[in-house]
Amino acid sequence: MRKINVFDTTLRDGEQSAGVNLNALEKLEIAKQLERLGVDIMEAGFPAASKGDFQGVKNIADTVRNVSVTGLARANMKDIDAAWDALKGGADPRLHVFLATSPIHMTHKLKKTPDEVVETAVEAVKYAKKFFPKVQWSAEDACRSDRSFLAKIIKEVIDAGASVINIPDTVGYRSPQEYGELFTYLRNNVPNIEGVDLSAHCHNDLGMAVANSLAAIECGATQIEGTINGIGERAGNAAIEEVAVALRIRNDFYQAETGLKLDEIKRTSNLVSKLTGMAVPGNKAVVGANAFAHESGIHQDGVLKEKTTYEIISPQLIGVQSNSLVLGKHSGRHAFRDKVKDLGFELDEAKINEAFADFKDLADKKKQVTEDDLFALLTDIQTDEFVDKYEIHSIQVQYGTANIPTATISIEKPDGTMIQQAGTGSGSVEAIYNTLEAMIPGTLQLQDYRINSVGGGRDALAEVHVRVMYNGVESNGRGTAQDVLESSAIAYLNAVNRVLARESYQVNKKAHV
Repeated sequence: MRKINVFDTTLRDGEQSAGVNLNALEKLEIAKQLERLGVDIMEAGFPAASKGDFQGVKNIADTVRNVSVTGLARANMKDIDAAWDALKGGADPRLHVFLATSPIHMTHKLKKTPDEVVETAVEAVKYAKKFFPKVQWSAEDACRSDRSFLAKIIKEVIDAGASVINIPDTVGYRSPQEYGELFTYLRNNVPNIEGVDLSAHCHNDLGMAVANSLAAIECGATQIEGTINGIGERAGNAAIEEVAVALRIRNDFYQAETGLKLDEIKRTSNLVSKLTGMAVPGNKAVVGANAFAHESGIHQDGVLKEKTTYEIISPQLIGVQSNSLVLGKHSGRHAFRDKVKDLGFELDEAKINEAFADFKDLADKKKQVTEDDLFALLTDIQTDEFVDKYEIHSIQVQYGTANIPTATISIEKPDGTMIQQAGTGSGSVEAIYNTLEAMIPGTLQLQDYRINSVGGGRDALAEVHVRVMYNGVESNGRGTAQDVLESSAIAYLNAVNRVLARESYQVNKKAHV
């Protein structure tokens, strides 16, 4: 079996999805789960893009020890210097440097001749090798590049020290046959390509990212790049979990495998979905809610007699657990602490106490507390980075089909004082949001609102995701509670608190400078 390296870019390309904005603790939590999943390389961000991105990459590189952490850089010294400063504390730092090679990009974006592009690429790789033991070079828009020019520039950057060559289908343009043939062409026409890893980075604009990645593996690629749940710019990237499971289920055909711990896939998918606010469609391959559901009577009959009649992937393979009772209101602190550890969370004593109190409160309201419930509860606590924040104290909503919905809300301000106000709206959620907008200084406006249930049943938790514009800054927020209206209010304030946290961070940075 050939070993295929997995290059995860959920925290870089994935975070570029429209509407996704992760805070530092959320990025770190995803990074730690990707480490548990067993990815080989983790692209933590674009250090030169902003101070926040730089710090996020640095935090991950300094924390994660069993994965090679990388950052993206353009082909210039400034970007490479920023990447090194962010990554040098990592256990196995590497750089991902890119430069466009297609005629349309070289002419209109770079405004460089092909010879100038080759020179820029070679200089960037040589400079990067002064710091990084491993340098990956990417030919942006490789699939619309001239093949002979692509072979020429790859030869030069390998001579300059690149040890990984990435051939991205940047705009999701090629068919699987065409993409595979490109890898074959390069293997046959780049004389120094032996010993260098060839990587496939596919976008899903035409729905072929996973198929293209598998075609590349057939034709000699030794590394695939993608994201959890296939998130990313535009239509997204290749879904890593789909590629990995396809290699496992069809190892007879591909004769290749990843080193991923496949039973961590479902948990990783759930975490990324929750923290990004990007719900996984029910019919999504491998991790969708319907991936192991059988509605047809013929299918049900077959599965009851022999699962493999219609089920080629077992739920257990990807870590799907039964939604059974795991803890109850009589469970003690020791059992709770063990369950927290079993679910993969690392909480300090203060957060353990907070989580246990929230669990007890939930156990008093629900007949059954499931792993999904605990996962939602613990994720919210683990990724709460706010110290000074707005917090819900109480909500009362009056609603009737013949009455105007009215919300009366008490909140605690960041300075610790309490305020109360009432407001109306055309519905209960609008009444809550109108009231909160009147209570919080500045301009606050809802841009998007989505609600999901955690688990099933009448007492399922409600998880709300919002996108707001607060004082000219777009921000995401989420809230989880048993009551839909309470979770809606929590999500709205969470979005505000994120903006305040960023403002506070910037003020503190200036003060230190």
